[in-house]
Amino acid sequence: MIICKSESELRLMREAGRIVAETHRLMANAVKPGVTTGELDAIADKFIRSQGAIPSFKGYNGFPSSICASVNDELVHGFPGSRKLNEGDIISIDIGAQFEGFHGDSAWTYGVGKISDEAQRLLDVTEESLYAGLALIKPDVRLYTISHAIQEVIEAAGFSVVREYVGHGIGADLHEEPQIPNYGIPNRGPRLKPGMVLAIEPMVNIGERYVRTLEDNWTVVTQDSSLCAHFEHTVAVTEDGFEILTILPQQSEV
Repeated sequence: MIICKSESELRLMREAGRIVAETHRLMANAVKPGVTTGELDAIADKFIRSQGAIPSFKGYNGFPSSICASVNDELVHGFPGSRKLNEGDIISIDIGAQFEGFHGDSAWTYGVGKISDEAQRLLDVTEESLYAGLALIKPDVRLYTISHAIQEVIEAAGFSVVREYVGHGIGADLHEEPQIPNYGIPNRGPRLKPGMVLAIEPMVNIGERYVRTLEDNWTVVTQDSSLCAHFEHTVAVTEDGFEILTILPQQSEV
């Protein structure tokens, strides 16, 4: 069942989303050569708690940290720790915050210092695919129309869509129905309704689409060790379109 949120619940989710967006702004400033992923985690944890919120990920199914920090060929669920970032790396940072019982969730992939043209193109295409999907969100649109739009952008660039991991509904639970793949046939799937809140999150590999999980049972990497990227926003369906909840007012939406 897809849960539609009331206006009072959406107000809480807007605040959770603001906290996530502010945390990402801190991450964008902190990501640089020599910083450790553990230091990034500490910055995020401290800020989220300072806002009266709780990191959504810490303790979730046993996850030990407040952010996911996934470097280069790590797609999602990377553990922060002692690893130092190097010039030319890319790092996907996934952040969740729970405010008064409701969650916000957003991921972004950052370049560390000067990155290669190939890596920059991967980031640009993955972000473009996210906004291509978001642009179609409005009542009565079928969900997989959004999935198809994301897939078209990615595959037109010659990249691969990861199929094992998908977006999701979000609200009082971090992961709710529906599951939202980043590929699909348009005009299929449930119809969107005002009050639905979705976490749309394309995950893209430069090489083949296949991934595997490391022995820590969390960190997901590309099977061919190619670079990968992950972008995500939490979005509410409105009466005439959509509202990005995990974006700051001064940031561009589409």
